[in-house]
Amino acid sequence: MAYAESRALVAAEAEGDERAVEAALRPRTLAEVVGQERVREQLALVLEAARGRGRAPDHVLLSGPPGLGKTTLAMIIAAEMQSPLRLTSGPAITHAGDLAAILSGMNDGDVLFVDEIHRMSRPAEEMLYMAMEDFRVDVVIGKGPGATAIPLEIPPFTLVGATTRAGLLPGPLRDRFGFTAHLEFYEPAELELIVRRSAGLLDVHLTDEGAGEIASRSRGTPRIANRLLRRVRDYAQVRADGVVTLDIAHRALDLYEVDQSGLDRLDRAVLDALCRRFGGGPVGVSTLAVAVGEERETVEEVAEPFLVRSGFLARTPRGRVATPAAWQHLGLTPPPDGGSPYADASLFDTD
Repeated sequence: MAYAESRALVAAEAEGDERAVEAALRPRTLAEVVGQERVREQLALVLEAARGRGRAPDHVLLSGPPGLGKTTLAMIIAAEMQSPLRLTSGPAITHAGDLAAILSGMNDGDVLFVDEIHRMSRPAEEMLYMAMEDFRVDVVIGKGPGATAIPLEIPPFTLVGATTRAGLLPGPLRDRFGFTAHLEFYEPAELELIVRRSAGLLDVHLTDEGAGEIASRSRGTPRIANRLLRRVRDYAQVRADGVVTLDIAHRALDLYEVDQSGLDRLDRAVLDALCRRFGGGPVGVSTLAVAVGEERETVEEVAEPFLVRSGFLARTPRGRVATPAAWQHLGLTPPPDGGSPYADASLFDTD
């Protein structure tokens, strides 16, 4: 069974042409950013202080799940400092020479954004240490005993690193960032404001109730909220009068199989298999993956994080367990507490 089509609606990553659509909806200044209030206040102080000193801001590390605005904040940092922005990604920097080529083209005050910085190659990471701290790199020419290191001075710049897995960053790299921020998932009220703002930019007629319905199914992620808004807009245009009301939003999202908790077909299939076929668990993730016809990695990395965060599924040393909320969501009656592995708190993985 394939779930790729519905999964694309609630995937936090952006691919292909969607990046161009996102660019038109991004906030341009910190004042336009909705949510992340503490991060916005801290970052505003860092940037204002740097402007007052007439120097480049400290290096910035942004961490958090995909779709929460790390790239947007990097663009805002460059805009607030009135500096050019250079964009690259960790997987694209496979050799130290790749990084040296990027750094050699930097000008004073430029902002370099490295997405998924934890995926850089180790030689490039080691070169980046010196570049961040001393604004200098040593370019090695030749090999073996005849190799020569040529020092290359780099104008002061600001590195903005983004990562979805901060724990994979080496300590020496993480310590060289002067400001670190972790982006949290958004509250429904914040997502509703984002949906209204995007609707204005897209010229979508939207009622307050319609905005709230879209926000409530967006899994705490602005990227998903904007994607669902575009799909509901299409439905309203083709099958209604173009106005996104509560009823239209409800019908459109039901058609696209995104339910009122933000679960898609794969999420519900995992819960259904866990409850109906395995009595609520515990069951191994490999068995669960076979039951829904997906790869183990797909279930473990795509479906499970949201199900665990939403309180529908628990990871225990003996396997995956459905919570009472999962049974309720499926309209099923859970087994008695005495026979439910979920009732035994000692089974939970404390790691």
